[in-house]
Amino acid sequence: MTKPVIYTTPSCTYCRMAKAFFIENHVEYEEKNVATDMEAQHEMIRKSGQLGVPVTDFGDEIIIGFDKRKFQEKVGVAK
Repeated sequence: MTKPVIYTTPSCTYCRMAKAFFIENHVEYEEKNVATDMEAQHEMIRKSGQLGVPVTDFGDEIIIGFDKRKFQEKVGVAK
């Protein structure tokens, strides 16, 4: 599996939930803070068409928001 890239902002509750999911399931991920990194912000918008966060790029799929079921499927953990 490609290391997921999660686009976040510091104040986003769902971003914290997504990162906690990765940590709890021992999934390495890359975080890009779109509040301070304009290049990452433009990259996120180009990939997803979204302005809201979190946006997670799993390499073969972009997931908007924190969808625990989809995250579980992507990383192969039991539901």
